[in-house]
Amino acid sequence: MDIKHIKEIADKYTPEQIEKCISQQIESGGNICHMDESTEKILNELAKAEFIKELQNKGISFTDALRELARRMRLLQGKTK
Repeated sequence: MDIKHIKEIADKYTPEQIEKCISQQIESGGNICHMDESTEKILNELAKAEFIKELQNKGISFTDALRELARRMRLLQGKTK
């Protein structure tokens, strides 16, 4: 996870804009939010940035939103094992 990219995207775009970038990436292989990576990595970082931005819009700090994202990822990884 590239925290720097995720923070930049979450700071710059709304959740709706990030969702459009995800759709653009899936449909055309490119988007305006994040480039220069593989499609899989781009979609990964955009989805994480969208989640963090939604929490920030609820008044949660970036650090706490990142912690919540990591917690949920660990829960999901534990269920797949």
